[in-house]
Amino acid sequence: MRRLVAPAIHRLREKASVFLTELHPARNGMERDGILAALRKRDFDATHHCSAWREGVPLRAAGSDDDGEPGGTAGPPMLRVLEGAEVSDLLAVCIRWYGGTKLGTGGLVKAYTEGVQGALAVAEAEGSLIEVIPLLHGVISCAPEQAHLPFQLLGAFPGAKVLEQTFHSGSATLRFALVPEEGPRLEHLWRERSRGGAVTWEGTFADP
Repeated sequence: MRRLVAPAIHRLREKASVFLTELHPARNGMERDGILAALRKRDFDATHHCSAWREGVPLRAAGSDDDGEPGGTAGPPMLRVLEGAEVSDLLAVCIRWYGGTKLGTGGLVKAYTEGVQGALAVAEAEGSLIEVIPLLHGVISCAPEQAHLPFQLLGAFPGAKVLEQTFHSGSATLRFALVPEEGPRLEHLWRERSRGGAVTWEGTFADP
């Protein structure tokens, strides 16, 4: 999965209609609403502000909006391009100024598809798409005198990260992250090494 880290813009003309496609980093609905409102205010004379978005690494939600274009001719094609590019945490907005010539459903799908493809190509060329690897977060608790054991265990897993170690009354807790595929093996090894100890899994998250 890749994440957009800077805006990208692409402009095209199709039978006198102008399509201005913008990609913006956006990780939640509040950010998306703010960006869309600003673009509507800036380009108040445009005919449509169609959009598509994806949120989360790993993906949590996605959506699109035709904004008055015939159903399924704008937002969904835009979203399919984002899906195919495996990008997330972004908002794609394609702003159209109608030029007086109808494009038909096929022409609209083509224009909105090419608009997002062009913006993604710009983002790629500018280095604005970064690879993000989701990591599985877990917690191991043990007696304070055994606090070294989780560290020894994690040493056998290349790429594993220690996030935090805390000490409470009668226990030591270690929070860590590793690639999801290694979760079952680590859980098995910890159960053996600790003679029945368990790993608490918090979920899969991307780096901030």
